[in-house]
Order: sequence, then structure tokens, then C-alpha cells
Amino acid sequence: MIITQKKPIDEVMAMVADAKTVAIVGCGSCATACQTGGEPQIAELTAILEQAGKKVVATTVADYCCMNLGVKTKMKAINAAEPDCVICMSCGDGVQCVAKNANNKPVYPSNNTMYLGEAVKFGVWEEACRFCGECVLGQTGAVCPITQCAKSLVNGPCGGQKNGKCEVNPENDCAWIKIYNRLEATGQLEKLTQTRKDKGYGDFAYPRTISLRGKK
Repeated sequence: MIITQKKPIDEVMAMVADAKTVAIVGCGSCATACQTGGEPQIAELTAILEQAGKKVVATTVADYCCMNLGVKTKMKAINAAEPDCVICMSCGDGVQCVAKNANNKPVYPSNNTMYLGEAVKFGVWEEACRFCGECVLGQTGAVCPITQCAKSLVNGPCGGQKNGKCEVNPENDCAWIKIYNRLEATGQLEKLTQTRKDKGYGDFAYPRTISLRGKK
């Protein structure tokens, strides 16, 4: 799940300062689960905008703001209302997808996109994946050193742990102790001796595209 947090309302109001009419697009998936872009949050933002003298001319909730076909359909009613701008209550990818279908109207984010999170219990998400594009989980006992280690070390611990806790953030368990314990439990300790390629971004040209149909 993509974890988002609400921007301070003064930041949102500053973005729409020149607009008299506003439309709002929410996301029925991740943002709804994070309580940053569902129906209740749209109603809350609508009230704030109207109290500030803005007119909210249309609202909608896309099933997934990151799915272009669904967003394109939802945006027909938004565009028909001819707002001065659109506020998108989703992750950054959703904001960009909405903007592509907004008939050249400004689209502003109401959220900050944080990370891909694992739901550990209701309303609590822990960072699980950094989208690095070079997954090493097969060599590290399915414990991600990029997100679980404060230094994102891929070739073993730094040696600074104390009582099993990270020296950077003592509230966190040392990722490499977790990796060791998982590999030991699964009978794969030999993988600790394998050298993994250091992380870097030189191999990538952004933005990236993945297509099941092959090259575009």
C-alpha cells in the first residue's frame, strides 16, 4: 500500500489561492485506507474550501488514481464542471495521472507520498519497500536491507548495533541480525557469504516504464 499523509491545510490553500472554483478527486484504494483521500476526507476538505470562499463544483472518487483508464472516465464529470483547478487526494502517481486527464487545468496534491507500507495492524503501516528496482530479498531471507537498515547496507552489518538495536535509531532492531536469524531459521546461512552488488542509480534512466507488451 502506498502510504500518504495530509499536507498542512495552509499549504493546500496556498496552492489554490487564485482559484474561485475547485474540483476534488479522491482515491478509493490506498488514500482511502490511509484516511487521506476517501469520501470523509473529501467532505472535510470541501467544507474548509467553502468556508474560505471557494466553490467546490465537483467531487469524485476514482477506484485507483494510478489507473489511467478509470481516472479518464471519472474525470469526464470533473472536466464538465470546468473548475479553475483540481485537488487530488492521492499519492504522487495518482496526482500525475489525474493531471494528464484534467484538460490542462492545474492539479494540486493534498497529500505527501511517504512510502510503500506493510499494514501491521489497523491504522499502522511500516515501511516495507523503497522501489529500488534491484530486489535482493532472495539473498537476505526476505528481509529488505534497503528499508530495514538505517544505512541501507546490502553486504552485512555496520558493527554499530548495541543489544540487537540499530545505532542510528535505537528503537529499531538491527536489520542484519534479523536477516541472520531468518537465514538461520531457513537453513540458508551460506547466503551471508555472498557478495551483493552495491546499490546505485547509474543503471537507471528515469522515468522508467515496464510493459507486458514489450517495448513501446
